[in-house]
Amino acid sequence: MPDQTVLRRIQEAEQEADEIVAAAEREAEEIREQAREDAEEIREQAREEAEQAASERIEQAREEIETEREEILAESRRERERLRSAAEENVDEVVAFALDRFREAIDAQA
Repeated sequence: MPDQTVLRRIQEAEQEADEIVAAAEREAEEIREQAREDAEEIREQAREEAEQAASERIEQAREEIETEREEILAESRRERERLRSAAEENVDEVVAFALDRFREAIDAQA
């Protein structure tokens, strides 16, 4: 009879070991699944942060370009006004010069 008791205790120990192994395997699978979920969340968060950073950089670049564009336009307006003023100042001289040349040409033909 003592052999039956030892055999029963061995079977119980084996069954308990099998249950422990099965529980450990389930827990390991849960840990792996949680790790996959965590990794996916981290990837998604990194993607969102990268998109946000890119959007912010694009907006910053647009603002810089607009500022530069306005500066170029302002400089062009100033230059245009300077040239217009210079041209207006020279109109009388140019007209007088053209009249003198015209008179000289007419005198030369006469």
